[in-house]
Amino acid sequence: MSSSNRAVAVIADTSLGLSPDELATFRAHGARVLGTSVASSRASITSAATRGRGASRSSIASSSRAGSAASSHHGGGMSGRLMLDAGQLSQLGVYFERLMGSIQDRVDYLALQTTQSATSQSMRAANSIANADTEIARFKKIMREIDELETEFDKVRHIRDIVKLQRSRVESISNKFDNKYGRR
Repeated sequence: MSSSNRAVAVIADTSLGLSPDELATFRAHGARVLGTSVASSRASITSAATRGRGASRSSIASSSRAGSAASSHHGGGMSGRLMLDAGQLSQLGVYFERLMGSIQDRVDYLALQTTQSATSQSMRAANSIANADTEIARFKKIMREIDELETEFDKVRHIRDIVKLQRSRVESISNKFDNKYGRR
């Protein structure tokens, strides 16, 4: 190969081992990175293929740059193939590294948010439990006081009943005494 020619790798995108969703994502991002439109990719690749020319500098510059998006077309002799030179492969590599970094940053951020949310909920739950424990202790104290008051009430009622009984006896004795000794 002469120094004026750049090597072009033709790869069947279906041989990359990508799922249909991954393949669609690869095609969309490849077109975005290399700044191509779907129509211009197909035209560039088809014209290079039909001319039968090798990969000259001019055909590579126009078709290989557009070639990465060609895999998103189903038609023409080059559908499902990527025509990329080393520079474009490098661009795609850098792009996907940055994209993965961006996605990882977002995942890390969401993981942090999830942790903070879980911690906040846990603290709220702990506070709720602490508040519930405080209220339960307060309720138990009130119940103890009620029990003590009921016990005191029973004592006082018993004393009252004894006092009534004694008063009744005293009145009965007083009435008997008055009747016997004539006091009225």
